[in-house]
Amino acid sequence: MPSVLVPLAPGFEDLEAVTIVDILRRAGVEVVTAGLQPGLVQGSRGMRVQPDATLDEARRRDFDMIALPGGLPGSEHLKNDPRVQALLREMAGAGKYTAAICAAPMALAEAGLLDGRRATSYPGVVDRMALPGTTYLADPVVVDGRVITSRGPGTALDFALALAELLTGRAKREEVEAALVRPAR
Repeated sequence: MPSVLVPLAPGFEDLEAVTIVDILRRAGVEVVTAGLQPGLVQGSRGMRVQPDATLDEARRRDFDMIALPGGLPGSEHLKNDPRVQALLREMAGAGKYTAAICAAPMALAEAGLLDGRRATSYPGVVDRMALPGTTYLADPVVVDGRVITSRGPGTALDFALALAELLTGRAKREEVEAALVRPAR
């Protein structure tokens, strides 16, 4: 069974975090939420979540993907946490998936994972950073190799479904999406 680590920093975007966890679990993926510190973590909209583990506990495990929810100041915390930065580099170096939505691609950029890649983010985040080797796109979800980025709360479902497809295949994604009774586009 594929496994995904979802770090939760104070000020994470509630909708994005919940959507990532929910959709991946519906697809049969093991998801571990990890707080940067012990105890409840409050999202940017006031939701309080008890993570499954602390980041230090979770780092002892092996994951297939790390998925960063955005939000502010949560994304800044992810960008500035040396453990998160080390984990992003380690996972990328091992050929694992690194994913981020909204403002969280700033953490991928800080780790050097957007160099030479196509990426997206919440408007005014990655596109305003001085990243000479990064091609900024306004697509809802951008998959460039094993780096996946997305725009924001409105694209959270597309992002989570894309992650599910990468980990479990197209058929499982379609099964999950059909059960959501999502309108056809």
